[in-house]
Amino acid sequence: MSDPSVRGVDVDSETRCAHYRTERDVVAFKFSCCERYFPCYRCHAETTDHEAVPWPRDRFDEPSVLCGVCETELTVPAYLEADYRCPSCSAPFNPGCEAHAELYFQTDSPERDERTG
Repeated sequence: MSDPSVRGVDVDSETRCAHYRTERDVVAFKFSCCERYFPCYRCHAETTDHEAVPWPRDRFDEPSVLCGVCETELTVPAYLEADYRCPSCSAPFNPGCEAHAELYFQTDSPERDERTG
């Protein structure tokens, strides 16, 4: 398995960061713009010099979500279908991440479509 590094602000060994530190905040997302994992969109904004680009729908078959507990890399569909648990180690994921889904991967949101053209 690869050893994906997670960048961000005060990231712990299970991908919690300065912004999200609950027991369930153990997931990181890969951004298309830089092909790197971050625990959250705020970490990306604070540690890069470019605008975040969510993972594109045409790449959903590629791993872009990382379990911070077991380091399993998941595709977007596998993550979305996992019912807020890692399918590999059963670590619980924070259901609150759904509120920011459009920041992490391309969704059917009309607002996002209008902004990206």
